[in-house]
Amino acid sequence: MPWSGSVPSVSQTVVRPISAADHLAFLRSQPSASFLQTPAWAEVKSEWDHESLGWFRRDGDSSRDERLIGAGLVLYRRLPVVSRSLAYLPEGPLLDWADAAVGDSLAALAAYLRGRAFGVRLGPPVAVRSWSAATIKQAIADESAHRLGDVAPDSDDSGDKIGGHVVDALRAGGWQPQQSDDGFAAGQPQYVFQIPLAGRTADDVLAGMNQLWRRNIKRAAKEGVVVEQAPPAQLAKFHELYVETARRDGFTPRPLAYFHTMFDALLREDSDRIRLYFAIHGRDLVASTIWVRVGGHVWYSYGASSTAKREVRGSNAIQWQMITDALAVGADVYDLRGITDTLDPDDPHVGLIQFKVGTGGHAVEYAGEWDLPLNRPLYKAFQLYLARR
Repeated sequence: MPWSGSVPSVSQTVVRPISAADHLAFLRSQPSASFLQTPAWAEVKSEWDHESLGWFRRDGDSSRDERLIGAGLVLYRRLPVVSRSLAYLPEGPLLDWADAAVGDSLAALAAYLRGRAFGVRLGPPVAVRSWSAATIKQAIADESAHRLGDVAPDSDDSGDKIGGHVVDALRAGGWQPQQSDDGFAAGQPQYVFQIPLAGRTADDVLAGMNQLWRRNIKRAAKEGVVVEQAPPAQLAKFHELYVETARRDGFTPRPLAYFHTMFDALLREDSDRIRLYFAIHGRDLVASTIWVRVGGHVWYSYGASSTAKREVRGSNAIQWQMITDALAVGADVYDLRGITDTLDPDDPHVGLIQFKVGTGGHAVEYAGEWDLPLNRPLYKAFQLYLARR
């Protein structure tokens, strides 16, 4: 449906710091939010300075008319080439992005940060387009389609809808989109793959998967793969498998201490914010994953698998267990996180989207990450620094 909204007749939006407790209370009043916007995430990113910010709107002349309309975690990173920091709100802030006055909220953020940061980067959690598994499968087989953007989406929230309204507000405010050539945003992924869960049963979700996924889930069960939740004290076992995966797939692994910090911080904030899963065959750990939940949204955050015993399909079994556990807690979405937008069968990244397409979900394009230069000479120096890294 087209976006529609009305600006309050008398309104003033201001941004100021709030306590972590008030930030968390606001987050819990919402259906969902990114785990990267939880107060606890600041502890995970300990190398950054941080603060929780609140958006307050006054609909009238009295301070009693003021209400909290948004919240966000801001991470500050002082860079070696400049005297100020980059202010970063990953997958945030948490605002009513359908609000007709969202431009005021963006301007209020810039006004608050101008004295501390040379630039701001944020990533509105606003979907722009989506493609079903069937559409993607057909497009991969079509040699004329090389990227998702070449394919007509099944859902389009750009133009005069909410996604288009947010993009227009960002452009009008001087924000600049950040995206690399491979379809990934500069920081967090612009394209993700999600399985909708609202109103569905486990049988519904299983029926929506392709034949290969269903067969692999059944094979894992037949082979005797057992999936269980593991205590954080066993993170070292996950990490050993994760390092093996990194060596095999060619990426740089995070240190074990990072995951201990992640579990400690998120579990202090909510006793079921994060889980560790093991898939075990006989005495061997064949796959391990990390599950994160905020409200009705569950994420597959990290995963690892052994090079040996791949034929027992531990990776499929562990994903299926996390999906059914997400259903059990009433989640609306199971999020398999980032994909690139490539559909080229010769691109090594296409295997990732093919694996996720088998779950029967859909690819979602978000508005992406946007930068606002607050001090243009320093922001230009920052860009030159990044280009030389």
